[in-house]
Amino acid sequence: MKIRTMILTATGATMIILPVAGAAAHSSHRGAHEKILTHPIADVQNNYWFDYVSDIREAEHELKKDLARATDDEDRADAMEEYRNEIADANKDYKKEMREKGYRVGRVTVGE
Repeated sequence: MKIRTMILTATGATMIILPVAGAAAHSSHRGAHEKILTHPIADVQNNYWFDYVSDIREAEHELKKDLARATDDEDRADAMEEYRNEIADANKDYKKEMREKGYRVGRVTVGE
């Protein structure tokens, strides 16, 4: 059974949270499916959304650089841990800002 997570917003718009393709493809990333938003909450493209996208791109760029410099499994694990933390922080900050602006964020998980 494939599980897909969707975010339902106050306006009824949905967004699917998908794993990062690049991270999932690397062998040391097994099980590291970070949830990156693919659409802005309530389809509102504001400064918070653009900051979020920028944070995600920066985290992916840093991960790529860190993995290129990695010399062993511990280095790769450290890079992935830092990446996961950056993604989690970006998600938390973005959702917090949008909640403060009055947009509701909820989660529904559906089996396929």
